[in-house]
Amino acid sequence: QVQLVESGGGLVQAGGSLRLSCAASGRGFSSYACGWFRQAPGKEREFVAAISRSGGNTHFADSVKGRFTISRDNAKNTVYLQMSSLRPEDTAVYYCAADLSSWSEIPYDYVYWGQGTQVTVSS
Repeated sequence: QVQLVESGGGLVQAGGSLRLSCAASGRGFSSYACGWFRQAPGKEREFVAAISRSGGNTHFADSVKGRFTISRDNAKNTVYLQMSSLRPEDTAVYYCAADLSSWSEIPYDYVYWGQGTQVTVSS
């Protein structure tokens, strides 16, 4: 079992960058595939990016390809989401998720979730 805490959100102008962090506590973090999701007001939670247990494989939603990168440091029990060229439509609460199964784009496939961090991109 892991507990996840996101940080790094905030207000940024369009075209700017932010790096989100997801710190995990508990044992065996390297056994968990991790994902980032986001949810804007009135919308469903959507997949943003995912990373395999070792960090060797990454996956991105089409809407963020080329602008976002995901990485992890298993020694620090942390997953990162580097966001660049931010757009107003990236505004949402961003959630970190983890699961012992393989990565997935489906929120329901993840058992463990953080509380979320707000990202607001102004035009």
